Amino acid sequence: MSNMPIIYVVSDSVGETAELVTKAALSQFSGNDIIIKRFPFVEDESNVDEVISLTKSDKGMIAYTLVKPEIREYMKEATMKADILAYDIIGPLIDQIQLLYGQTPINKPGLIHKLDEDYFKKVEAIEFAVKYDDGRDPRGIMKADIVLVGVSRTSKTPLSQYLAHKRLKVANIPLVPEVKPPDELFTISPDKCFGLKISSEKLNGIRRERLKSLGLSDDANYAKLERINEELMYFEKIIERIGCPVVDVTNKAVEETANIIYNMVEKNKRQK
Repeated sequence: MSNMPIIYVVSDSVGETAELVTKAALSQFSGNDIIIKRFPFVEDESNVDEVISLTKSDKGMIAYTLVKPEIREYMKEATMKADILAYDIIGPLIDQIQLLYGQTPINKPGLIHKLDEDYFKKVEAIEFAVKYDDGRDPRGIMKADIVLVGVSRTSKTPLSQYLAHKRLKVANIPLVPEVKPPDELFTISPDKCFGLKISSEKLNGIRRERLKSLGLSDDANYAKLERINEELMYFEKIIERIGCPVVDVTNKAVEETANIIYNMVEKNKRQK
C-alpha cells in the first residue's frame, strides 16, 4: 500500500475529462505528493465495487464522471456506505442543465470524444484547403473529397474554406488558357469536380474592383471583357472534357454556393 494519497479518477468512458478536472483542482495545492490513478470504462456495479475496494485499501478518494444515472446513483450510495470521499464531477451539472432545458439527457458515455473527433476532422479539412489552394499542388486532387474548378475570381478559395468547415477536404484549380490543367483532373470521378460558372459582366466588375483594391489600373488585360470571354470559353471546354456538374456563382453568395455543392455531395453519397 502506498503512503501517498491516491485519487481514483473513475469514468464510464476513457476518463480524460475527470482527470483534467482533478488535475485542475490539484494545481491549487502542492499536489506533487498525490497520485492519480485512472479507472476507465466503468459500466456496471461490479466495476464500482472493484474501485471502491481499491480506494478503501489505499485510503484514497474517488472523483468520477458517470453519465448513466443508475451507475452514478450506485457509486454515490456505495461510497457513502464505505465511508469514502467521493466527488461527482459531471452529474450535478447534467441535472441542472436538465432542469434548465426541460429535456432528458441521452446518458451515453464518450460523446465528448465524438465531438472532439468532429472538431479535428474540421481542422484537418481547413488545413487541407490551405495546402491545396489555387492549384498549389495537383496531388491534392487525388486526395480531395471535392475539387473546385474555375477561372480567377470565382470564389474558389472562400468556398474551399466554407466547405472545409463542413469537414470536406477541398482542392481548387484555377483555369488559365495559357496553362495546361493537371492531368489528375481528368482521371478522378467527375462527381468529385464542380465547375464554377460566372457571367462575363459580373466577372468584369469583380476583377476591376480587385485591381483597384491593389492600387492598379482597372483597364488591365486581366479585367478586359475580351480576355474574360476567352477564359470563360476555355473553362467551358475543360468542364465539358471533365464531364462534371456546374454551379453558376454569378449572383450567389459564397454560403449559398457552398450549400448547393454540399447538398449535391450528400445526394451523391446517398445514391451510392
